[in-house]
Amino acid sequence: MNKEIIWSSAAENDLALFLEYLNFKWNKDIANSFLDSLDRNLSRVSSDPKLFPIFNKISDIRKCVITKHNTLYYKEYTSEIVLLRLYDSRQHPNKLKF
Repeated sequence: MNKEIIWSSAAENDLALFLEYLNFKWNKDIANSFLDSLDRNLSRVSSDPKLFPIFNKISDIRKCVITKHNTLYYKEYTSEIVLLRLYDSRQHPNKLKF
């Protein structure tokens, strides 16, 4: 059974910034390709949340690589999955906050 996906405000903000960057620096085709990849991976996360590796054992946060530059961090709960962050892996790791 697929679990409901809930976007945190931080993840929503990250997505908006990604799309703004892709549309400004690249083009709509690249932005649409990113969204297609994100949608495919969200379906996978929803249907099998444990498919992706644990990033932080203490907080039970998992990570899903969307593209070679973008990673999705999420946490599974009993009836839902909360998307915590979309992170550009080219940034300094200290910028990743949950």
